[in-house]
Amino acid sequence: MSKTAIKLNVNGKTEELLVEPRELLIYVLREKLNLTGPHVGCETSHCGACTVEIDGKSVKSCTMFAVQADGAQITTVEGLSTPDNLHVLQRMFREHHGLQCGYCTPGMITRAHRLLQENPNPTEADVRFGIAGNLCRCTGYQNIVKSILAAAAEINAAQEAAE
Repeated sequence: MSKTAIKLNVNGKTEELLVEPRELLIYVLREKLNLTGPHVGCETSHCGACTVEIDGKSVKSCTMFAVQADGAQITTVEGLSTPDNLHVLQRMFREHHGLQCGYCTPGMITRAHRLLQENPNPTEADVRFGIAGNLCRCTGYQNIVKSILAAAAEINAAQEAAE
């Protein structure tokens, strides 16, 4: 099968790759770029473990061909922080026990990141609706919701203090 040249901006870094037209974005991220934060879960877009941000939208990368992302700005969970400086969502998931097995966590945090950009001051109902496309089999969602609300509160307090 012939390969297609694509260019992606992933976590602020330009990547030029040759991909087969049938290659899914999740596999390109994991296997070619070694970004293993997004997980392969259901491969049907039901679970959300593969969620990444593409051009300012939450996208389940298991149902998108890599060639469809040509020229796109992509952020994975790895792009939200550095090992020495966790993103506030990552810290709040840790502090409020928003994870158990951790399999859904990267997709959940990436979706929550976009959710808080879309709605910086969500209610509990807003959070529950906003993460409805990301499934967790372990937590029962209570602590995930608490984590996201705590992150929103911290982000809002920091913005108020800066003003």
